[in-house]
Amino acid sequence: MTVTEDRPSYKWVGTRPIRHDGYDKVVGKARFAADLNLPGQLHAAILRSPHGHARILSIDTSTAEAMPGVKAVVTAADFPALDVGNPEHDVAMNLMARDVVLYVGHALAAVAASTRAEAQAAAAAIEVEYELLPVVLSLDESMADGAPLVNDDNRTAFSGSDEPSNLATVTPLERGDVDGAFEAADLIVEREFDTAWVHQGYIEPHACVVDVGADGKADIWASSQGHFRVRSQTAAVLGWDTARVKVTPAEIGGGFGGKTTIYLEPVAARLSEKSGRPVKITMSRDEVLRATGPAPASKARIRIAATNDGELTAIDGWIGYAVGCTNDMAGFIGAMSVASYRFPNLKLEAVAALTNTPKSAAYRAPSAPQAAFAIESVIDEIAQLLEMDPIDLRLKNAVVEGDPTAMGSPHPRIGFVECLEAIRDSDHYRSPVPEGTARGVGSGFWFNIGEQSSATVNLNEDGTATVITGSPDIGGSRASMALMAAEELGIDVYRITPVVADTESVGFTDVTEGSRATFATGMAVVNACRELIDQLKTRAATILGVEADAVDWVDGAAVAEDKDPLPLADITAKAKSTGGPLTVTASLNAGGAGPSFAVHCCDVAVDEETGQVTVLRYTTAQDAGTAIHPSYVEGQMQGGTAQGIGWALNEEYVYDDDGTMLNASFLDYRVPVASDLPMIETIIVEVPNPAHPYGVRGVGETGIVPPMATIANAVSRATGARLTSLPMSPPKVLAVLDDR
Repeated sequence: MTVTEDRPSYKWVGTRPIRHDGYDKVVGKARFAADLNLPGQLHAAILRSPHGHARILSIDTSTAEAMPGVKAVVTAADFPALDVGNPEHDVAMNLMARDVVLYVGHALAAVAASTRAEAQAAAAAIEVEYELLPVVLSLDESMADGAPLVNDDNRTAFSGSDEPSNLATVTPLERGDVDGAFEAADLIVEREFDTAWVHQGYIEPHACVVDVGADGKADIWASSQGHFRVRSQTAAVLGWDTARVKVTPAEIGGGFGGKTTIYLEPVAARLSEKSGRPVKITMSRDEVLRATGPAPASKARIRIAATNDGELTAIDGWIGYAVGCTNDMAGFIGAMSVASYRFPNLKLEAVAALTNTPKSAAYRAPSAPQAAFAIESVIDEIAQLLEMDPIDLRLKNAVVEGDPTAMGSPHPRIGFVECLEAIRDSDHYRSPVPEGTARGVGSGFWFNIGEQSSATVNLNEDGTATVITGSPDIGGSRASMALMAAEELGIDVYRITPVVADTESVGFTDVTEGSRATFATGMAVVNACRELIDQLKTRAATILGVEADAVDWVDGAAVAEDKDPLPLADITAKAKSTGGPLTVTASLNAGGAGPSFAVHCCDVAVDEETGQVTVLRYTTAQDAGTAIHPSYVEGQMQGGTAQGIGWALNEEYVYDDDGTMLNASFLDYRVPVASDLPMIETIIVEVPNPAHPYGVRGVGETGIVPPMATIANAVSRATGARLTSLPMSPPKVLAVLDDR
């Protein structure tokens, strides 16, 4: 279902063609990083720390180097030591431990051998002597007075201090008279919340193949969300010029933010350089869970004041994120994510603190789900106490264009109210709540980003087109690029071939994150097409014998008065005689990324004997601006919801006292499977973003923000008790039921 504001009608934008890369993926032809095998290729294995925090006294690789099949061994000594102020210092430290290991699973050394079994055996033979150090595993431990330092190299960002600290960031925000508002309030609700570390759960483990040639240049094949970032980070960690590295993007089997950084590529490059052979590294699932970035764990204290008629007059809160072993912007981004309601009086502090756990990574709207879980839960409790419809309460306080975010900047044109109204008017919300179930509502926001993108559009002699971009396709962006190009050029979408090119074949493009690809890279495609149309009109004028300004472009053809339309294919067929190849590259640093809102509604049943929560019905409404390919917008909405359900009910990292993860497999780390989920109903709301030619707002992230609060609010109504700790696993539900 789609709810659309008045906007132009389009021929291709908003349709649902079969994706151009669909066939290859369905039949197994698509090539992921682990699918590539080069002649003479070696396999690598990585030795990882068994300790949560320890000083490395010595590493002896001599036995490993002499073992059968071994061609190269590397340790941190094989990489340059980057200064603390270097932007990639933390990436290098996480990639290969230097002097100190910071978490269980931290890489210490790597071996390349003829077979993977030989590499694993040799890695296991490396002898390491440690001095154990204190292990810090929680936010409270990290922030306690006199706490041991997690990482001696960490400095609190933006603080101006050069003193080592466990704090990554501290972001205070304040406006209005918060104390006065609470004194005057009719109702105050205050709660504390916590969430566990959770992983993105992508199916494809990290993998790469690297071949360093005799000329010193590295060819890298990698699955990532941004191969230009792979290039820059790999070069920085190796101490190389960027020009020495070429990265070819393989298909990506899921990322969700977790493949926006590197874990393997420089290691494989150094092993290849030392051995003179290509090197492949593929992580096991155990390594993925122990040594790549989960979303931060969090704690929050939220206090909200309201009047008896439902006006939210003030918020006072603290949100903390446990971000792992190196600095992270989770706290700062969490503060940016509080933007859904008109709090005239606001006082918030968002902090991030280090722990001896894997360096955290983005996970679909990073930091926003934790903040929304806390704030939306308190707002729902206010609605219950006031006996007010939860959507009516939100509508009364929802931000609109011009209202300030928590950071103080005014909202542009947004669609939050429209999303609330879409759920309010939905069949789901208007239907009676089935007996034995309860219904919850939650909202979410993500600011979206623009950043740098490039696109090249080539017109072929037969009138077909190739659209070349540098944005890895993690959500159907190839189809979106083709649709926008088809709309601009006026040709069939299947006459367009969308290509994701390597770092030497397309202009610089930032990583696919922040819901930016369809917005920013799509804008580059549109700009390139529009410049091409100008060229086509000029060529057509030459062919038709008229002035250039007498030519219009209509439905894929040049049109001039008293002349027959000249189709694109007729112009490209004469390109050589009218000026040469028709090709345009457009690059930009996109501004105006439109914020996106989502509102969710779900029905749950709670088994009071077992504590199991079953989600029976789920509906999501989200503002896409304009849905370029509605099927993939719906898929993003459903995917984010499914992951949010897992975060709400099942998923968590379980550590022992020494920092060893006890559930490092998909048998024990419980992601939802199809039988755990209802059919997720979608309502696409379209409030066009005026900063984009087609009104696009990114949609990939907002969908994961509301589910935890939505489900918690339903559980509260089902049980009469408020759950404030995620996941809401059966033991936690039973404990709350017993305390009623």
